[in-house]
Amino acid sequence: MSVDSRLASLTSWNADWAGLRVAVLGLSMTGFSVADTLTELGAEVLVLSESADEEYAKLVPVIGARLELGSLSDVPQTLVDFDAQVVIASPGFAPAHPVIRWVRESGIALWGDVELAWRVRDKVVRADGTPADWVLITGTNGKTTTTQLTASLLVEGGLRAAPCGNIGVPVLDAVRDPSGFDVLVVELSSHQLWYLGLAEPEGELYPHSSVCLNLADDHLVWHGSARAYRDAKALVYRNTRVACVYNKADEATRLMVEDVEVVEGARAIGFDLGIPGPSDLGVVEGLLVDRAFLDDRARSALELTTVADLETAGLSAPHIVQNILAASALARSLDVAPEAIHDALQSFRLDAHRIQVIARHAGITWVDDSKATNPHAAASSLRAYPGAVWVVGGDLKGVDIAGLVASAGATARAAVVIGVERSEVVTAFERHAPTVPVFEVDAGETGQVMNRVVEIAAGIVDGEGTVLLAPAAASFDQFTSYADRGRRFAEAVQDWIDRGSADDTGRTPPAL
Repeated sequence: MSVDSRLASLTSWNADWAGLRVAVLGLSMTGFSVADTLTELGAEVLVLSESADEEYAKLVPVIGARLELGSLSDVPQTLVDFDAQVVIASPGFAPAHPVIRWVRESGIALWGDVELAWRVRDKVVRADGTPADWVLITGTNGKTTTTQLTASLLVEGGLRAAPCGNIGVPVLDAVRDPSGFDVLVVELSSHQLWYLGLAEPEGELYPHSSVCLNLADDHLVWHGSARAYRDAKALVYRNTRVACVYNKADEATRLMVEDVEVVEGARAIGFDLGIPGPSDLGVVEGLLVDRAFLDDRARSALELTTVADLETAGLSAPHIVQNILAASALARSLDVAPEAIHDALQSFRLDAHRIQVIARHAGITWVDDSKATNPHAAASSLRAYPGAVWVVGGDLKGVDIAGLVASAGATARAAVVIGVERSEVVTAFERHAPTVPVFEVDAGETGQVMNRVVEIAAGIVDGEGTVLLAPAAASFDQFTSYADRGRRFAEAVQDWIDRGSADDTGRTPPAL
């Protein structure tokens, strides 16, 4: 049997994977889940990684795989000699990476972890003998919140559901969970979707339902262009069987649905904050309603919850309401009752660092949206808190911040700029929002960045207003993660409160 024929036959956990030579690139949580799965299936596995967590490095030989640590800036001879039949790359490996280019030029099959998970999804099946349905979620912003929301709604509706994928639990771990699930709610990054775009027909996903929440420039360095990023996101809708959920306020997502090939009978379901038409979800006089999943949708609607109830739960920011509508559409596509959606939303709470009010003291509201790692996310936060003192900056990832500054940023009371790429942010304000006061925090003060931010911001507010951390940038230039950035911000705010800094720092900051 040829290699191509053999790979085409590998569409079940029970297929013959024994002896298949697979090279795994990267040994993070995802890479280990791939290696662990393949060795369990009987494949011959070589893991290559530039570095590895000590625990994973110790476990690789235990599970029966080989580990090669070292530079991957060029193609290792070990990889060439291994003569892999398949290479499975962790999603951090960009299309332009030299090893990825070599694999493609060599004609070796290149998969991502999600394709492998789809091929072996029948390891644990439901009572009727079928594997779990998959619901796919992507978008520039809101993916994780919507994934968590969707899983919560499904569970409240009586289904066994698990959030997985880019949210932090590898899809392969969910597929292999012996307890089994009715639905896997899979968050997909643009990186994972790019790898799915390489799949041969037998490796393509057929999700129950799917959504791209929104689209804005992000990860342009990784993808090489805005068009390539958009094309990767659009793959979330490919082969959808029941519902393609799209954002009516974001034309790019509608065009994705119009252009994609789906299973006959799949419906386009829109959502936005306006009054919904038939086959849409939206908001009417303070009610979130469904006009898509009912028989008389031309004349009727089903109430899901109220804006007032969402406000009580801290879920009323406009972009969060959009996420709720998207998650509700996905849940309704799986027959979750409106009452279950209402009940689930009563207890759902956002994760830390997602538009989180961390303190109210001396007339100042401090908001941590460190998860706003790109301009699109930061714009949503600024719309939720107009007139805030905006803490902005970090690793811009090749994205131009000028448009954000010219629009939402121009409404800020002032800007406190952090990060190593401060000059680009400051220049954007000088050109597009010159009336907004701008203050810089020197990158050399890494250990005290947030203490200085809080001191300056408190002085600007001087007794009444909001300070919003919504950096519109990645955190790795100064912090270990967006969570670390948000945690340090919260700690600095608490230090300010403990010191009684309303008196100490209630002064006009020095001019830039």
